[in-house]
Amino acid sequence: MAERKPPEKGNRTGSEREERLKAALKANLARRKAQTRARAGSGTKTDKNEG
Repeated sequence: MAERKPPEKGNRTGSEREERLKAALKANLARRKAQTRARAGSGTKTDKNEG
């Protein structure tokens, strides 16, 4: 009997998944950086007004 190899579609799906995860990670990091900048920007304004 010949051994059956898994279809190559699985490899392509894994690659597509990696690309999707990479894009999601990049978007998440960009969003978190924007949040950090916004907090830092608003934090310095309130500190100047308080003290």
